[in-house]
Formats: sequence, structure tokens, C-alpha cells
Amino acid sequence: MPTNVQELTSFCDELLKTSSVKDYCPNGLQVQGREEVSVIVSGVTACQELIIRAQEENADLLLVHHGYFWKGEDSRVVGMKYARLKLLMDAGINLLAYHLPLDIHRELGNNAHLGSILDIDTSKAEVATLLPQENLGFIAELKKPLSGEQLKQLFHDKLGREPLHIIGRGGNDKPITKVAWCSGAAQDFIEQAKEQGADCYISGEVSERTFHFAKENAIDYYAIGHHHSEMGGVQLLGERIAKEFGISHKFINVPNPV
Repeated sequence: MPTNVQELTSFCDELLKTSSVKDYCPNGLQVQGREEVSVIVSGVTACQELIIRAQEENADLLLVHHGYFWKGEDSRVVGMKYARLKLLMDAGINLLAYHLPLDIHRELGNNAHLGSILDIDTSKAEVATLLPQENLGFIAELKKPLSGEQLKQLFHDKLGREPLHIIGRGGNDKPITKVAWCSGAAQDFIEQAKEQGADCYISGEVSERTFHFAKENAIDYYAIGHHHSEMGGVQLLGERIAKEFGISHKFINVPNPV
């Protein structure tokens, strides 16, 4: 049975506690479409290709991690922004976007998904937050130590992208027991990971300075891809919505090597 888009949005807002999260984009319903929702398509970024694919699936709602209307961006509806919005509005597709709330959620978030790859259940209170004030990232002990190469292969197998591995501890066979991670463009949190005793730090992106910090501070670093590090949250949330309301959900991966 179809559900009302406002009811669906309220469910997600409450589930992800959006009112308590400071962000630099609006979370929740960003573009209004049809009132009734039967089919959801989810994806990482609300790019033109994803919108077109959602149209092909007869989606009523597009659920993404990277939506629109970011703080500091040009507010004019021209060019690429116009083209994307026109596609959505002409098709009557609702755009539902959750950024930081979908990074930090302990069960449905992007970092929770990365934790599951590491066989770490972040819903448990004993799994510490890497940056407690911002509620970002996690740090924990692996159940079983892995070599640097084994950890690299694990993420390759699970995400379908070979990570960039900076070997900071002088050998690829040294056991990794304590790991820290944060999805997206969080490479600079490697400093907090080192301070808290992690053997390695995992994030999406990498900067030139990351290489030198890892080498000079004896910590391994894995850049698993911004896009790939944030595929999990929308899938988990989409599945939760589908189960709650008895509607259809499909995740569509628009490949992005970054």
C-alpha cells in the first residue's frame, strides 16, 4: 500500500534524530513530488544519471546521502542545478536527503555499515566514538588481528574498489588490532586516530598531507573511496523504510571512482 510522503519523512527524521544534528545542508524532504509513495530508489548522490534511473524504475521517491542546497553554494537555480531539479519535478519524484544524520547513526549509518565489514557492531555502547563532540567515526579492536594486505583485500571484496593503502608502520604483514574509521572526506581525523592508539585509520578520501602524516607517525591509512564508503547508509535506511511501510525499495549504484 502507498504511504504519504510526509508520514515517511517524519518517520525518517525521528529515526535519524535530525533535529539534534548540526549540518551544512537541509536534511529530510528537499524537493516535493507526489504525495503517495509506493516505490523508493536510493543512491549516494542525486546526480542526473541517478534521477534518470529512478524515473526508469517508476520511483516516487529518491533517497540519497548527497542532496542539494549546501551551505555556501550558489543559490541560483541555473545550469546543472536547474537540470537536476527539472528532471525531478517533471517526473514528480520526491527527493529525500540525509547527510550527517546518516553518517553517525549507530545502526543505519555509513560508519555502522563500515563497522559491519570489520565485524564490529557499532550499535553496542562499548564501541567508542572517534570524535565524541561531533559524534563522528568509531574506534575499536578487531575480533581477530588482520595484516595490512588482508584488510585491504577485505574492503576490496566488500565494496568492489581497491583501496589506496599507505603503509605507515614499516611493513604490510604487521598485525592490525585496533582500527578507527570515518566515511567520506574525513582523512584529517587520522590525527585523532593516532592519538587514540589506532594501528590504522580508514576513510573515503586522501590528501597529499595524509601520506606524510601516516609515514611520520607510524599509522596505516586506507582510502576506500568517498562514494564507496557511503553506499551503505542509504541502503540500510531504504530497507528499513520499505519494511516499516510495506513498499518497494531498490538501491542503484551510479559508479564513481572517487
